[in-house]
Amino acid sequence: MAGAIELENVWKSFEVRQGTARRHVLRGVNARITPGDHVGILGRNGAGKSTLLRILAGVERPTRGRVRRDLSMSWPIGGNYGIQSSLTGAANARFIARLYGTPLKRTEEFVEDFAELGPYFREPVRTYSSGMSSRLLMALSFAVNFDCYLVDEALSTGDARFANKCREVLDTRRAHAAMIIVSHNALHVKKYCKTAAILRNGMLEFYEDVDEAIAAYQGL
Repeated sequence: MAGAIELENVWKSFEVRQGTARRHVLRGVNARITPGDHVGILGRNGAGKSTLLRILAGVERPTRGRVRRDLSMSWPIGGNYGIQSSLTGAANARFIARLYGTPLKRTEEFVEDFAELGPYFREPVRTYSSGMSSRLLMALSFAVNFDCYLVDEALSTGDARFANKCREVLDTRRAHAAMIIVSHNALHVKKYCKTAAILRNGMLEFYEDVDEAIAAYQGL
């Protein structure tokens, strides 16, 4: 595995007050993520963590700046991405397989087994409870082996047993892949990450030592 993910002077702003002003969520963010990096991004609620993750994933475009991706990227795990509610769970699995070039049958079987939806796997997702939709989303997220996994907050989907299963899979995958996790919980970052950064005032401050980053974050 070679390559990297690079953000060069990335800005993101949104119109506020009916277009009379703009709110800058990201202000000239620079970062480089290489294979094997496990980076935690800490930030208070509203700091722009999820916006940054969507830009990394390509779900959202920066207002200006450049994002270069030479690694295969997951969509943000834990977020509501990659699912079509009008399709069945099985059809969603086949869609993901076609999109990422994985074997149809093997992908469908993996998602069916991991999601534990029983007969509902053959029903439209719009008929699912929120917990069932979450299990399907997690199964779809792990159906592809990515070079880099993007994780939005903690993997707390479903009951404790299912959440533990998700963490076990992520532990296995991250041994051979990069990972970027955004969270406001310092304990999650300490558990999963080798280095960390703090997102505040639209800027990303990197720390080589996770404990140093956590101390700075808790002092905000």
